Amino acid sequence: MGLITKSNIADADDFYARLLATHRGLTAEQSQALNARLILILANHIGDAQVLQQALTLAAD
Repeated sequence: MGLITKSNIADADDFYARLLATHRGLTAEQSQALNARLILILANHIGDAQVLQQALTLAAD
């Protein structure tokens, strides 16, 4: 399965609000660390090296 790039999150606005709320009150350093942990958790969940490489490439563009 390839990388899904179309909106695929149920109630995306609610998720975005919860993501922002999770960052609320954090310093820039704490926010960056939270993002790094979240990325690693989700990358582990995905587990497919090819999909992860596609995501890295897309994010770098």
